[in-house]
Amino acid sequence: MEVVYIVEDDADIREMETYALTSASLSVEPFSEGKTFFAAVRNRIPDLVLLDVMLPGEDGMRILQRLRADATTQAVPIIMVTAKTSEADKVKGLDSGADDYLTKPFGILELVSRCKALLRRAHRKNAVLAFESIELDDDRHRVTVDGQETELTFKEYGLLKYLLENSGTPVTRDRLMEAVWGFAFTGETRTVDMHIKTLRKKLGDAGKLIETVRNVGYRLGR
Repeated sequence: MEVVYIVEDDADIREMETYALTSASLSVEPFSEGKTFFAAVRNRIPDLVLLDVMLPGEDGMRILQRLRADATTQAVPIIMVTAKTSEADKVKGLDSGADDYLTKPFGILELVSRCKALLRRAHRKNAVLAFESIELDDDRHRVTVDGQETELTFKEYGLLKYLLENSGTPVTRDRLMEAVWGFAFTGETRTVDMHIKTLRKKLGDAGKLIETVRNVGYRLGR
């Protein structure tokens, strides 16, 4: 399920946005300010960010700039949300890297439509995932290393795709189990470890790019 992070300090608006997107079959994590938002981003890169401009402490424009300056989040779709209506404000946000702009007040249907349209565009753009010598073409379900096709099992493919989508970010074994096997897993994590072992072997020298993060899980690159 695609995950949307909402950063909005107004509790009523945050609740409305959360309800609307959850009802549209999206997973939502709401935040009232930047500090907790960035802590969550370190654990999981969202598929979309709904970002208010006027926030306590670090404002939305600064958060936008930080996201675009970081290689792990620079491609994440971002919709700016603000009460400011001037053309200059919108241009500033778009020029700083926002993908879309919503002006308060806005309707629930418009919110959902804008989010889903941006997620569709992002999915098409990210159909091919790559890191150094590894390339994964999700449309063709094809993995190559240095241009040579590599045969992976369904679970190995899922693990590699998730690691590519979160490259540079440590991913816990529980998160991998939930994302690839489809359920939360609180017991023995040997299943994930064994699949990572075989995945590394099949990737050859590129398997070294999958690093073990002690007491956490795995990370593809730094």
